[in-house]
Formats: sequence, structure tokens, C-alpha cells
Amino acid sequence: MGPFMTTVARPAAASSAATATDRNQPRTAAPAQPATPPSVHMRALLTWIAVFGALTVVQMLLGPYVKGFPMLLRTLVITGIVVPAVVYTLMPNLLKVRAAVRRRLR
Repeated sequence: MGPFMTTVARPAAASSAATATDRNQPRTAAPAQPATPPSVHMRALLTWIAVFGALTVVQMLLGPYVKGFPMLLRTLVITGIVVPAVVYTLMPNLLKVRAAVRRRLR
């Protein structure tokens, strides 16, 4: 063998006693099925709700301050706030609420 070649020890085969004890252990409940992702239509609706709400709030709060800005700069400022808010906070929370409602209805 060369200087950079190493051998890896293989794990010992499980003994029949250990396997027998594993069979006698109580089984836990099967893990819950993962929630199915929402359809493209539901995601579009949730996105619209998040964007509409965020745009309304940001325009109400910042409208007087950015009123004199050129339209492109005003849009840049508002979308610079709304897009991260929607992507990182509103959408994950809306998806959690949707999943909780679906679990409750089952």
C-alpha cells in the first residue's frame, strides 16, 4: 500500500442477541406524513394577500415621506422594504397558518 492509502475497519456484524433485543423493543408510532405543499393557485392567493397587505401598510406609513421622490425611486424604496418582508416573514407565517388550519380540519 502507498503512503496515502489507508484501510477502513469494517463494523462488526451485529450479533444475533442484539438483533433479538431490538425485536423485543416497543415500536414507536410512525412519523407523521409531511404536509403536502399548497397548489400553485393557493400559493398565488397567499402571495397576493401578503403583497397587498404589505404594500398597503408600507404606503400608508412611508407615503408622506416618499411623496416628493421620483416614481422609480419611490418604487425602489417601497419594494426594497416589501419584498424582503413578504419573502422572509409573511409568506412563511402564512404557510404555517395554512398548515395549522388544514391539520385542524382533519
